[in-house]
Amino acid sequence: MAAAKRLNREQIVARLRDAEKLQGQGASTSQVCKKLGVSEQTFCRWRTK
Repeated sequence: MAAAKRLNREQIVARLRDAEKLQGQGASTSQVCKKLGVSEQTFCRWRTK
């Protein structure tokens, strides 16, 4: 079983900025999560922090 990949705060912030750009271009949350390689639950948890 593969270990979970952990990202540091700077990497998470960078991915959230990328997500904002994609959503600004009209991408849905599910499309953004697929592009970032994370689940919707993880994406929402990142945004709340």
